[in-house]
Amino acid sequence: MSTKVTAILSYFGLILWVVAFVAGDKEGAKFWLNQSLVLTLCSVALSIVAVIPIVGWIVGGIGSIAVLVFWVMGLICAIQEEEKPLPLIGGIEILK
Repeated sequence: MSTKVTAILSYFGLILWVVAFVAGDKEGAKFWLNQSLVLTLCSVALSIVAVIPIVGWIVGGIGSIAVLVFWVMGLICAIQEEEKPLPLIGGIEILK
């Protein structure tokens, strides 16, 4: 897979992220693979926080909206092949 296809696929769920990581251009799309993995982990963390009554529901709801906005921003950057980090979470590096 090309770098662009790998970057785009990485944003469409964990299964496609694994496919993009294994079969795609890992070195060329490492930035987007990392960004989408951090975004997925933030989404999982917000899902866990949202279980807490009242405060968790508020934080989870606001956080879910933020994750959706970041997902759209990341997908647009992947389509345009721009390496712009996501706000707030873009500096986190999991893949080296």
